[in-house]
Amino acid sequence: METKYLTEFYHLPEFKNLDGYRKNGGYIQLTKALLMQPQAIIDEVKASGLRGRGGAGFSTGMKWGFLPKNNEPRYLLCNADEGEPGTFKDRMMMEKAPHQLIEGMIISAFAIGSKKSYIYVRGEYEESITTLLTAIQEAYKAGLLGKNILGSGFDHDMDVYRGAGAYICGEETGMISSLEGLKGQPKLKPPFPAVQGFLKKPTIVNNVETLAAVKYILRDGAQGYRKYGTEKSAGTKLFSLSGNVNKPGNYEVPLAYPLKDMINILGGGIKNGKKLKAVIPGGSSAPVMTAEEVERATLDYECLAQMGTMLGSGAIIVIDDSKCMVECLANLTHFYRHESCGQCTPCREGTGWLEKIVHSILSGNGRMEDIDLLIKVADNMKGKTICALSDAAALPVLSFVTKFRDEFEYFVQHGKSKVKGTAYKTPNYIADKGHAHA
Repeated sequence: METKYLTEFYHLPEFKNLDGYRKNGGYIQLTKALLMQPQAIIDEVKASGLRGRGGAGFSTGMKWGFLPKNNEPRYLLCNADEGEPGTFKDRMMMEKAPHQLIEGMIISAFAIGSKKSYIYVRGEYEESITTLLTAIQEAYKAGLLGKNILGSGFDHDMDVYRGAGAYICGEETGMISSLEGLKGQPKLKPPFPAVQGFLKKPTIVNNVETLAAVKYILRDGAQGYRKYGTEKSAGTKLFSLSGNVNKPGNYEVPLAYPLKDMINILGGGIKNGKKLKAVIPGGSSAPVMTAEEVERATLDYECLAQMGTMLGSGAIIVIDDSKCMVECLANLTHFYRHESCGQCTPCREGTGWLEKIVHSILSGNGRMEDIDLLIKVADNMKGKTICALSDAAALPVLSFVTKFRDEFEYFVQHGKSKVKGTAYKTPNYIADKGHAHA
């Protein structure tokens, strides 16, 4: 069963409007927060064990604590650029409960002493953007944003910024560059955004789900929030389930929920009576898991890390036994080559080579040594770039080739898929751009 904690009222259409949100407990915690000491809120969030829900899983309270103790203006940025393939939870949260995010952001802004925040939204999310803008206008009219919020003396303004469809802008420093009107490319760290971020001022960047959870930590206290999950992976988490399952969608469960139950119980099992073959557990950048590994896995940061993969953004992509893993990897390598910003040589060149080598194998021109060449190129990309996109491209390649090597070897030897028994037909989006051959 799901644990509807953040999503308790998502089934109510009225929850997206201010009146409906307030009728179901909305903005009560903001009133409470404005009477507290900001440091007390930070301490409560830190004690709750809340970790970043966008993929990194870093302690939210600890990140807030990195802000320098000075009088410089500071900014709060909500990362709603959700571009990780397989992830669609933030979109649902913004469209069904925009005020939940806004309340969490105002509380967070008060805690860190920020008078200005931005929600950086993926450009394709038209409905999310419209819904947020409407909700922000409602909040201003109700005195929940702007000058002297609820008579507290705290001022805060909030804006929505539309991205332009670049995956790289989901990386916090790339997002800051874009927000500043520069090319959306990541920056070297240090300095970290908490010290020198947007406009070179102290900046906190948190995910939609992370900021929405702050309200509930205030409502229930750190220990109440810790009622769910584990000591190191506290609270509930939204997971986006997609792929070859009967009931894809967003599901909220306590962290440490069994992965097999997510697929078989909440997801209704594998479609069309097929068998489970593999699962990508945390978005396309997470190393793939075999069906046998899935049986032992729980959805928390520690377990998946121990198994050589990661929880990431919580995007679970299910692959059944009718799918060819070489073809699946071709889709991933194409995505990362397309989305590399080109700033770092290992990523700019490496993502291109990974795509070319995989498509060389698929087109019947592959050699056995190309399989090891994939591993060599991927190894040379890891940990050598400004941001993690290079690693995100390399890790799936390493796991696919290592765990399903027989399918790659068969394709090289026979020029067709071991699973499908057919040759590969190059999709138009690749053939048109001349990336079919090495």
